[in-house]
Amino acid sequence: MNWRVRALCRGGDPEMFFPIGSTTRGPGLKQAEAAKAVCGRCPVVRQCLDWAMESPVEGIWGGTTESERRATRRRLVKESLTNTANV
Repeated sequence: MNWRVRALCRGGDPEMFFPIGSTTRGPGLKQAEAAKAVCGRCPVVRQCLDWAMESPVEGIWGGTTESERRATRRRLVKESLTNTANV
């Protein structure tokens, strides 16, 4: 079964997951927080995040914003490079 079928966001307002403007302040932050609250209760949040980390998607996926996923990708690359250098 596809994980998306079990996602809590499936029946909700899709606009909530695509905040307009900054997700660090103002209305965009409120939208992002509301979307993340749904993600926090979702049974497939991990699968969603895994998919979003490998896909260039906009919006809130797996309980993260685009900028949070970019930061995580950078950290993972840096850790990988550090581990490779230490071998």
